[in-house]
Amino acid sequence: MTRSGALESFCRMLLEAPVPIPPDHIPWFCVCTHCPSTRGPKGDQGDWGLPGRSGRPGRRGTTGFRGRPGFVGRPGVKGQKGDDGDKGDRGLPGLARPKGDQGFKGEKGERGFEGRLGDQGPKGDDGVCPDVCESIQGLPGPPGLPGPAGPRCLTGTQGPMGHSGLKGDMGGMGLPGAPGSVGGKGEPGPQGDCDCTDGVNGSPGQKGDQGDNGDQGQMGLVGPIGPQGDKGDMGYMGMMGPPGPCMPSIQSVFSAGLTSSYPPPPNAPVVFSQVLYNQGGYDPDSGLYTAPVHGTYVFSFDLSVHDRVLKVGLFHNFSPVVINTAVKVLGTTSHTVVLNLARGDWVWIQVKDQITNGMFARQESSSTFSGFLLHPDTCQVASLRSPVATMTPQEGEYTWGTPQPPTGGSSSS
Repeated sequence: MTRSGALESFCRMLLEAPVPIPPDHIPWFCVCTHCPSTRGPKGDQGDWGLPGRSGRPGRRGTTGFRGRPGFVGRPGVKGQKGDDGDKGDRGLPGLARPKGDQGFKGEKGERGFEGRLGDQGPKGDDGVCPDVCESIQGLPGPPGLPGPAGPRCLTGTQGPMGHSGLKGDMGGMGLPGAPGSVGGKGEPGPQGDCDCTDGVNGSPGQKGDQGDNGDQGQMGLVGPIGPQGDKGDMGYMGMMGPPGPCMPSIQSVFSAGLTSSYPPPPNAPVVFSQVLYNQGGYDPDSGLYTAPVHGTYVFSFDLSVHDRVLKVGLFHNFSPVVINTAVKVLGTTSHTVVLNLARGDWVWIQVKDQITNGMFARQESSSTFSGFLLHPDTCQVASLRSPVATMTPQEGEYTWGTPQPPTGGSSSS
């Protein structure tokens, strides 16, 4: 609520009070709200007035209605049995009174001590049991009269607004001082008379700074050969060199899987990046296997086919050795081949084109490429081979090439 709305609500409460308020107790702004004069411009916000005196507390009202009785609590824990009291004296016989009505049946008490067997009494009248044994709630009492309302307290009048002081004028800036005059140059003094004699040599001066390096001189003549020096210490053992062309103890075996669920691109080696086992020779980044020594090798692939025809080849040094075509759009194809390789030869798998690259791999269908060294060549057989040529990975696309007959046996399924 805005300030004007709060003042209007306060004035309406004073003017419409049930008990008339004297006019001198009504603030001036409440009387002028009903004046026909025009409203002037809004003035500056005045200072806060002093707080009014606190009103007297009103009289205490009458007591309210009595609430409903609360719920009956659960019975407490049964107390311990008290000690047996002394037997009292026999009292006087009481006056004979008429027999009263039979009361309600009480709760079952604890079992008492076994007493002596008494005489059989006469049979009493049959009792009558009420229909309902619950307690009946009484009617609520009449409501009490409300207490009289206390007198309204008036809010203190707002104090007058103080006058704002005038802002002082800004002082003027002082003038800069005049610069002093420059003094004239003095006349040189007369030359002194010289009556000089040779003095004693002074103490040596301090060491000067080091000069710059001079230019390099010309190379001198070769000196005579000196005498032979002593034999030096034995050097450390060098690193082991690469395996030779025939090395019976070397082992090479690998097995890798395809991780891509999309068809591999053609004109490039298929990268089987999931290495299952690799004991030298296979590069999971390029998909190329490099033969470590001359020998006989066995290669195999087991590929899943999906969604299109698959035409795949096993390549040896940029030429396909075997080509396998799977025409089923959902199935598998496999092939095994035995090759005789020289040290440094490359072997990889490649698809032919974009249409016949139906190779894929998923969680329940794998595509793998494996190979191992069956046995290395002997040195006599290796000596008949030509020197090993150094090869580097080819840039750009790999061609499909012309199939060459394998030098060893092969089998397919």
